[in-house]
Amino acid sequence: MENPEYIFKQIASDDYRLRIMTETDLPEVLAIEWRSYEFPWSEEIFKDCLRVGYHCKVIEYAGVIVGYAAMTAGAGEAHIVNLCIKPEFRKQGLGTLLLAHIMDEARSLGVDNMLLEVRPSNIGAIKLYMNMGFNEIGMRKGYYPARHGREDALILACAL
Repeated sequence: MENPEYIFKQIASDDYRLRIMTETDLPEVLAIEWRSYEFPWSEEIFKDCLRVGYHCKVIEYAGVIVGYAAMTAGAGEAHIVNLCIKPEFRKQGLGTLLLAHIMDEARSLGVDNMLLEVRPSNIGAIKLYMNMGFNEIGMRKGYYPARHGREDALILACAL
């Protein structure tokens, strides 16, 4: 597992900032979402996440949002429902930083386990999660919409 403190020290001097997502962030968040996914979340899904109290964060560079994450937590378990970095900012440690931050937040809430679903075709995300201690525990058949039907989801979990 990568050391998130080391990753943060590497990028801290580059004017990055983690903070809570607000509804005013949604135009920037949606622009990233729509560039990143063939089947993106709608504005209403993000608004619902904020309304019901999901733990939603953004990462900024020089005041511009370059990534975001949303997590639910309860009954000793957390579920990452979305994590995305703007394409031109990927492979710089920002996904690791954001994931480490929400994992720490889950720990502070008393969470023991963290789960997520990921498309098997999303090799970069799978690598990120595996590097941070996640392991495959199952599969959800036909979980995601796909161009020609449905795509399965790998279920990954990590003990916190």
